[in-house]
Formats: sequence, structure tokens, C-alpha cells
Amino acid sequence: MTLFKRAAVVAGAVAALTLAIAAPASAHVSVSSASATQGGYSKVTFRVPNESDTESTTKLEVNLPIKEAPVASVSVKPVPGWTPVVTKSPLDKPLEAHGTQIKEAVSKITWTATGDAAIKPGQFQEFDVSLGPLPEVDQMVFKALQTYSGGEVVRWIDEPVAGAEPESPAPVLKLAKAAPEGTAPAAATGPAVTAEGPAAEESSNTGTVLGAGGLALGVIALIIALLAYRRSNRTPAAAPATAPDKVSAGK
Repeated sequence: MTLFKRAAVVAGAVAALTLAIAAPASAHVSVSSASATQGGYSKVTFRVPNESDTESTTKLEVNLPIKEAPVASVSVKPVPGWTPVVTKSPLDKPLEAHGTQIKEAVSKITWTATGDAAIKPGQFQEFDVSLGPLPEVDQMVFKALQTYSGGEVVRWIDEPVAGAEPESPAPVLKLAKAAPEGTAPAAATGPAVTAEGPAAEESSNTGTVLGAGGLALGVIALIIALLAYRRSNRTPAAAPATAPDKVSAGK
């Protein structure tokens, strides 16, 4: 294999590695909470990034898991420029909350942008909701629909599957178990696996740095390979050594 071919192989391998490192994961609607504990009340945050380069996000629909994990009390924090609509549905089995039977619960929250409040390209928005008492389950799955100004609807509804990354993952909120009476409260859970809270932002920033570093290494490797190839073509072949002249005897 010639030096040029070796250089091409090395450069190609470095480029492939660079692309693998630099390729970012697709951003999606996520949910996080600083203190989501079974049986407690908590503020949860739905984060909505805008993935389109040309369209704005004008509506967000979040479906609560009313059949698997209903919540008796749901309240929405106002977001300037966005109008929330809360939908309630009857429960298959009534809930007990503060000595009262709850026969219907919130099943869907829809936020719609008004005026110039839509989430524009390169931006994100957060929507806060207070929930409680949280159900006695390990996690809550909130299927979400994101609508763009052009009419496209992105359905973030794929439920988590062990050992696989869903193509359009639904927001998942992990719930910590409540601490037994007389003991310290359980540590608050951070964002779910699919959440894009501060930890995900740090991971994203780290990926960006690694991608930039990989790209720089690829460029350097390609330059070195080209210089080596040019040097090999310009270096003249060494002239054969000449035998020394014979010295006349007796002189």
C-alpha cells in the first residue's frame, strides 16, 4: 500500500470517528422535577425545544397517564403568551384525596401560543405543572404532541423499552419512594432518562466539545498525511556511492 493510500485510509477512519462523536441526539419534549416523590406534591417542568429551522412551535399537548397513574390535584403555572386548557376525564376507579372521593381527574393539558409567543427556531420554552399526591409507581409516562406553525405535528409518544432507545420518546418522570416515618426524606430524583434538564445540558455541551475536538484531530491527521505524501514525491533518490580513486603505488 502506497503512502498516499495509507494517508487516505487514516483520514477516512478519523473522519468517520469524528462524525460518530459529533452527531448530536435529537432534542425532544422532556419532563423533570427536583422532588418527585411517591405520595407527595411536586412541581414538574415540561421542556419544549424547537427543532425546526424555519417553523415555530405553536402548541403543546401533554397527556397524563390517567388510567395507569391518575393524579387528584393538577394546577398549571401561567406562561406569558400561552393559553392553557385543562381537560378532565372520568376515572375507572375513584381516588381518595384528603378524605374526599375524586371521580374525575385531569387527563390532558394543552398550551397554545398567542401573538408572538411561539417557540422560534433555536429556542425552547418550559411549562410548569403542580401535581399531587403523586401515585405509588416508579415512573409516569406523559405522551406529548408538539405542533408547528406549518401544521406539522410531532408525536412524542413512544414508551420506554429496556435496552432500546425509542425513536420518538415520550417524556418520562421517575418517582422516588417515600421515606418511612421517622427517617430522613428520600433523595429527590433528578430528570428522567429522557429529560433534558441541567444534567442533559451538561452532557450535550460535553458532546459538542468532544465533537469539535474530533473534527480538529481529523483535519490535523489529513494535513499530516498530505504533507508526508508531498515530501515523498519531492525527495530525490539517493545517488549510488562511487568507489574511491585508486592510489598509484610507489608515489
